[in-house]
This record gives sequence, C-alpha cells and structure tokens, in this order.
Amino acid sequence: MALTLAPLTGDTLPAVARLWRDWMRPYRLQLAGVLGLVFLVATATGLYPLIIKVAFDAFSAPAGEVVLRLPTGPLPVSSRSLILYGPFFVIAATAVKGFSLLGLTVLTNRVVTRIEADMQTALYAHLIEADLAQLGRESPGALTQRFTTDFAFIKEALTRLSTVFLRELATIVALVTAMALIDPLMTMLAAILGPFVAIPIARIGQKLKRVALATQEQIGGMASFVSESLAGARFAKTYGLEGYLKGRVGETFDEIRRLKMKAANTRGRLDPLLEVGGGLAVAAVLAVVSRRILAGESTVGDFTGFVSALILAAQPIRALGHLNAIVQEAGAALKRTFAKMDEAPAIRERPGARELATGNGEVRFERVSFRYREDAAALDRVDFVAPAGRTTALVGRSGSGKSTLLSLVPRLYDVSEGAVLIDGQDVRDVTLRSLRARLAVVSQDVVLFDDTVRANIAFGRPEAGGDEIVEAAKAAAAHDFIMQLPGGYDAPVGHAGNRLSGGERQRLSLARAFLKDAPILLLDEATSALDSESEQLVQLAIRRLMRGRTTLLIAHRLSTVREADLIVVIDEGRVIEAGSHETLLARGGTYARMQRLQLLDDLPPAA
Repeated sequence: MALTLAPLTGDTLPAVARLWRDWMRPYRLQLAGVLGLVFLVATATGLYPLIIKVAFDAFSAPAGEVVLRLPTGPLPVSSRSLILYGPFFVIAATAVKGFSLLGLTVLTNRVVTRIEADMQTALYAHLIEADLAQLGRESPGALTQRFTTDFAFIKEALTRLSTVFLRELATIVALVTAMALIDPLMTMLAAILGPFVAIPIARIGQKLKRVALATQEQIGGMASFVSESLAGARFAKTYGLEGYLKGRVGETFDEIRRLKMKAANTRGRLDPLLEVGGGLAVAAVLAVVSRRILAGESTVGDFTGFVSALILAAQPIRALGHLNAIVQEAGAALKRTFAKMDEAPAIRERPGARELATGNGEVRFERVSFRYREDAAALDRVDFVAPAGRTTALVGRSGSGKSTLLSLVPRLYDVSEGAVLIDGQDVRDVTLRSLRARLAVVSQDVVLFDDTVRANIAFGRPEAGGDEIVEAAKAAAAHDFIMQLPGGYDAPVGHAGNRLSGGERQRLSLARAFLKDAPILLLDEATSALDSESEQLVQLAIRRLMRGRTTLLIAHRLSTVREADLIVVIDEGRVIEAGSHETLLARGGTYARMQRLQLLDDLPPAA
C-alpha cells in the first residue's frame, strides 16, 4: 500500500513547524477534537472491508460458522446470525462515519478560519507598524494581494491538512490494518509498490512549489499595476495611454496564465502516476490471490474483503498525492508571509526609552545628515533651531530635502548622522508614543478613511467628546459645510474622502489637528492643491492653528512664508540661508531671487 504524500523538505518543513508553534497550537483542544473525529471516520471506513469479507464468508456457508480473526484470537460465529444482523452493522458503521464527517467539517472550518484571521491580523499589525522604507519596497496593491492570494493557499492547505491529510492518512492506516487482518502476505505485496509512486510525486511537489512562488509574486505585481493604472485613469485618458496600459497588463496576465498552466500541467501528472500505481497493486493482488484461492489458502471472502479495502484505499491515496501539491503551494505562500513578518523595523525604541518631557517645544537640528540610499545624500549637515512657539518656514526647490526634514521629527525616518532634538531631548531616546503625541501633521495629501466625518476628525484624539469635535471643526472652518452634508457629522466621507471636495478634505484634516492640540505643528504644502476660495478658508484656519505653537512650515508660495519668524532656505540638502523675510531680501541671495521670480509669475499678462 503506497503512502504518496511526499515528505516536507527544504524550507517548507520549518515554515510548517512555525505555523504549528505560533498559530495552530493555541487551538490544540479544538484540534484534539478534530483528531477524535478523524479516528471515528477512519475506524468506520476500516470496518467496511471486514464487513464485506464476513458477509461473503457467511453467504458461502449459510448453515455453518464463520471464524472471525480478532486480535484476541479466533472467534467462531454462526453464519445465520451474521446474515441476519449484518445490515445493522452496516447502518451503524455508515452512521458513525456520516455524522463524524459532518462534525469534522464544521470544527475544521471553525479552527482554520480563526487561524487565518489571526495570521491576517498579525500581518496587518506588522505592516502598519513597519517603517516607511519597508512599506515602500512594495506597492499597496502588492501588499494587499498578500491578504488574498497568499492566504487563500494557506487556508486551503490548513483545511486539507485537517479534513484530508489526517482523515485520509488515518483511513489508510485503518484499511491497511483491515487488509493485514484479512491477508498479511498480500498486504506486504501491495506495500512494495509504494516507493515507486511516491518518489516522482515528491519531485512534482517541489516543482509546484517553485512555480507557485513565481505565480504569487507575479500576481502581486499585477495587482500593483492594475491599482496604479486605474488610479491614474484621468492621466491615461488625457495622454491616450489606453493602448500602452492594455498591452502592459495583457503581458502580465499572459505570464500569470503561463505559470498557472505550468502548475496545472504539473499537477496533471499526478493522476496517471496514481492510476498506474493503483493498477499495478490490483494486478499484483489478483495474480497472487487467484493462486492462493486455487490452493485453498484463501477464501472468496478474503479476496472480496481485501480488494474492497484496496479500492477504498485508492481514493485517500489519490487525495494525499494531490495534497502534496497543495502543501507545496501553501509552503511558498507561508515563506512569503513569514519573510514579511520577520522584517525588523529600523525605527525602534531604544532599551530604556523615556517619555518625552514636557517643554516649550523647541526643535533643533544638529548637523543632520540623511541618506535614502548610500550613493546620494538627501540632507547634508543641516544645522538650525526652530524656536519654541514660533513659525519656521522651509523653502527651496523641489527635491531639496524639505519634506525629508519634516519626516525626521516624528521619526518616520532616522538621521544617518547628527541628531534631531525637541526641548534638548534626542527623539531617538524617547518613546515613539510620547514623541508623536506632541506632534500634529497637516500635508497636501489628506488621509481620510471610509468612515463618518465625526470618526475622521476624532482620529486626532479618539477619547474626545462630541462637543470637542464640533469646536475643532468650527476652528477649522469646517462646521458649516459639515452641517450641510446628509447626516452632518455622521455623514460618510467615502473612499479616501471622495464625497468631499479638496478644500473640505483639507479642513477636516485641520479639524483633526485642532482636536489633537499638539504643541508642535508640521505643515507640508497644506494649501498647494486648493483653489483660491478654498485656500483662503484653509489659510485662515491654519493661522489660528499656528498660534502659540512651534510650527515647521513648507509652502510652495513665498507669500505664505513671508510672516514666518524664521525662514530656512535649503538647496541640495544643505542650509544655504536663514533669517527673517526682510533680512533675506536685504541679503540679495537665493531667497531674494526666488521672491523676484515668483513675483514675476504672479504679474498679470500684458494686454
């Protein structure tokens, strides 16, 4: 009898061991219940060939006795009794198996879906706490695909391992036991053929694993490209890129089709192997049993019972052969999932990190350097102080390093050299929670979740009451438009806030910052994407928000930064000028030149 599930090798076995240790073991009581039901199913199935053997022997000698070979010894039983009561044994065996199968399916689905949800939750928690640099290595579409395609493979394998592997393995053991009780010699003969089928099946499984890994990575790239191209539909239509995009996505889908076909063809080799292996086993049994019956060493009941067990074993053996392919595909998905979970974030709290002590909110950059990659410095020895309670504006060309500087304050990235200090405390020495609690950020890319207006404002301070949310909205000049929405503060904002205009989204972002009431405010091009009317409303709200706060401000219009207490001019990652608006104009340097150029841009065209 051939056991055709290939052994787990390479990096699949450690992944499966980790799956058990970290995710399955907490449900060991439920899994013990699964094992109990598996035992009942296997035992009932193993009784089928024994019942058939006994029935044929009883029919062959209706007036005599049938000797039952039990582990405790031979037991003679009246053939008449066996014929009369045989149907009841059949009913009992099938009832036990049927109800056990139902319970096995229900309990397995309950445990597997719970494990899947636990793993998805853990992966999401890891991703949401990961560094921006880590998240940037894969597109949102590719990361999202991990929660669908990869977990579909994992869930399928978990379900099959419970309902197929354990059940069919136990069934094979029960049937082999029944075959050994009927005829040990023929059982040994059938088992000899096993390795000849198992070895090629193992090789097929390894090939499937490689194909599955390539397919999963390709699907991730496809999800990323489709997401990006649909998000940029306006640009694509304007520039007539429909043909280019269809060609690109067509190539991607064709590659996925090729990989799927390769996997399907590889899996298709299993059926002929299993069919041939089963045929050889049956042929060998027929050849031997015919001689044994003719020699009087076996009965017709032995033959029918043994062949029945062999035929019954064919289905679980086939199932285990196919399961090997599923396990290898799931192993590739587990490898990808665990590799992502194991990525250690670079932004971590140091041992013994303390709470950020309350101060006046001074932000100091001391010879700060930063590199996104080794061959290019985004910031080079930046040195300046943003005074507490005052406004510091960062100006410079696009790509000069302004936004990178702001990202270093909440430790979205860490400095490569130097230090960022808040009230004299290195931000790397304090807890992330206490650091970020003292910061509010408003940028041109407003993040709104598909929830109500109230919920999106409350993200600034989740424990805030309803009156505080309304006051924050009023301060941000958002209350009036909110009250005009169907549902008011309970109105849904839609996916990414698509039910609101750009100005309305930005005012909700400001309301969130008002509600947080943090002493340090980071403003990154907060009005760059707004029309003139919306910009006026937002600018008034921003001025209210800046009062009494240490503000670091980036703006594309120099008129916005004119009133700043300190203006820092950055070029190619270095501070080249710093001072007030009047001081920098009088100096006649880069800032003065930028001011003149922008004034020329603002002049009305000649008549």
